[in-house]
Amino acid sequence: MNLIERAGLAALHRLDPETAHGLSLKALNAGLVPLPGVVTSPRLACTVAGMTLANPVGLAAGFDKNATALAALARSGFGFLEVGAATPLAQPGNSKPRLFRLSEDHAAINRFGFNNDGMQAIAERLAKRPRSLPIGLNLGANKTSPDRAADFAHVLAVCGPHVDFATVNVSSPNTEKLRDLQGAEALSALLARVMEVREALASPIPVFLKIAPDLTPDEVAEIGDIALAAGLAGIIATNTTLSREGLKSASRSEMGGLSGAPLFEKSTRVLAQLSQATQGHLPLIGVGGISTAEQAYAKIRAGASAVQLYTAMVYQGIGLAARIAHGLDALLAKDGFASVADATGTGRADWL
Repeated sequence: MNLIERAGLAALHRLDPETAHGLSLKALNAGLVPLPGVVTSPRLACTVAGMTLANPVGLAAGFDKNATALAALARSGFGFLEVGAATPLAQPGNSKPRLFRLSEDHAAINRFGFNNDGMQAIAERLAKRPRSLPIGLNLGANKTSPDRAADFAHVLAVCGPHVDFATVNVSSPNTEKLRDLQGAEALSALLARVMEVREALASPIPVFLKIAPDLTPDEVAEIGDIALAAGLAGIIATNTTLSREGLKSASRSEMGGLSGAPLFEKSTRVLAQLSQATQGHLPLIGVGGISTAEQAYAKIRAGASAVQLYTAMVYQGIGLAARIAHGLDALLAKDGFASVADATGTGRADWL
């Protein structure tokens, strides 16, 4: 971490987390943060669901909810970006405070509740997006919607022409009863509606499903079967957890989804179970608790074709993506892998 980044993080950590997050986006857009540009190598370059990535390290949804910092993020060392979640109508989300740093645990708890500017505003920004790397959108549903399945399809219809992939997010714990849509019947019906819209796009894009870490092995296997039957491009494993096991920080009892270091093992186990259940027929993106190149490598060896970061940047800065990509390249070389794909799933048994 460079001196500017270290000083910036120290200053941001003196503010409440949500204010600090907003200022970090403004600092990116103002050019106040040194950015490394593209990080790639023959080993890191890969293809996931038909998308060409300079490296397999992506930005998870939630960091840039409203697609306001795309140009800067595209120069931050990531191989791909995911923005959102976007809902049909703009909504304020849950009342504040709703974001909490758990510094002792290198974690965070949020209960935002899909606060965003709405799909029309986000679509206008995505239409002007940089084209230097794949950019996707996390699809959400309005809190008061009488038909949440229709919301996902509606956002895809409006924003789909402007992105390279979309993610169906039924795994956020912060919208009441949203996770109920992970049940077999409800999920199958929702995905059928989304895929119908996807097929109607002038250029159909890959559609992923993001799942929760708080699932049993049988539920994970069932979701894998549903995703395959629906024709999805892949699965993102995982979202935040409701578990509070082993936490030390004062804010550990706050309501919401827990992300960061404590999620690593739980999310990686679910990833490995999903890899086993789908037997390589679906690309998987591993997310949850990654803060080092070694952890990104572990996700890949557990079954991921690519990974995503978010919470660790709260503690290590935006430069973390480039550092992890460079470190991952070295680890692949050390173990004799010519590509990310060659390493994918080679350590799955360690997590089962």
